[in-house]
Amino acid sequence: MNLKSLKLGLFTGVFALVALSANAQQKQAEHSNANVRMGQKALLDGDFKNAESYLTKALPQEGKDPDVLYMLGYSQFQNGDYKKSAETFGKVVALSPKNANALYFKAKANNTLAVQSNKVSAANKEQLLRVAIEDYSKAIQITPTDSKFYQNRAIANRDLGILIGTAGTPNYNKAMATDAYNNAIKDYEKVLSFDSSKKDIQTEVKKAKVYRDNLK
Repeated sequence: MNLKSLKLGLFTGVFALVALSANAQQKQAEHSNANVRMGQKALLDGDFKNAESYLTKALPQEGKDPDVLYMLGYSQFQNGDYKKSAETFGKVVALSPKNANALYFKAKANNTLAVQSNKVSAANKEQLLRVAIEDYSKAIQITPTDSKFYQNRAIANRDLGILIGTAGTPNYNKAMATDAYNNAIKDYEKVLSFDSSKKDIQTEVKKAKVYRDNLK
């Protein structure tokens, strides 16, 4: 799979063009499993609910196919089921350890789950964020020139800093929060080394420094 230019929030058509290489597209188009074929069609149509349904039905028969699992994980992500998405992308990584974009989406799902879920304890949120940071780091080792990996690792570190740097919370730790903000700043600055004109990233650097300097 080739997802070098993939960014969250892009339309499904763009995702389809970038997410699957020509070989993968041909493979899925000719897939012998009808549920895989229907799942791919629904995915390309932006119907993530039915895509997830069809691709889930294709399992466990296709449970060892990283392309099928990738499409399932992406559909789950778009449907807001971040826990399942992280688990599915984890299976992709187990089958294809060098798939940097599977690591990216696994990390993104865990990061989102940590920030958005009210049912996750503070300790589990911290663990989810640390796993996300680790996965982003693995993706960077595989593809060190992809700025979105650095940017999203910065976000995960910032979120970790907020989580453990809030006085009165069960896992409050000023020193570790300071380190998290410093790591976020480094990654934001790395993004700027790719494109120094990004004003949004310049703003994030300033905000991270303010958060760090105002830790109590």
